[in-house]
Amino acid sequence: MPSARTKPDPRKLTAEEDDLFSSFYRMRRGFDRALDAQLQRDAGVSISELEVLMALVRSPGRRLRVRELSEITGWEKSRISHQVTRMVARGFVERQECAEDLRASYVHLTGEGRRVVVRVLPEHTATIRRLLFDALTPEQQEEFREISHRMNEAIAAEPEA
Repeated sequence: MPSARTKPDPRKLTAEEDDLFSSFYRMRRGFDRALDAQLQRDAGVSISELEVLMALVRSPGRRLRVRELSEITGWEKSRISHQVTRMVARGFVERQECAEDLRASYVHLTGEGRRVVVRVLPEHTATIRRLLFDALTPEQQEEFREISHRMNEAIAAEPEA
């Protein structure tokens, strides 16, 4: 039985854990930055704008309530509101009244927003393919998928902040 001295301190990371965390953090942040840079360079849109546009493209009637958009993106409602305001100004989305609930409103994808999605997806998908799929063997992809599912389950089990 290990003594208290040989057990790792749960409040500190071991050198191996720190290396894993640092590598994971750099990879996650680098992946996000690379995707955002590609979108900015090729289409003048941000990864945040594309995230909202994709949620709307995938929704019935190409519209969602702000609350639903917040749930899909995992963003605070205030962040959604600010993002939508910027996207309305660019003509990507429009706000619509919600007849069922006058306190709520819809965010609706415009024709221009749909054109942006159609224009950016081929190169965006190619970038994802280069950075993720081409970098891993099929076996590593399956392992990474399993790891991602397990981590998402652990994250979902965490108490809300």
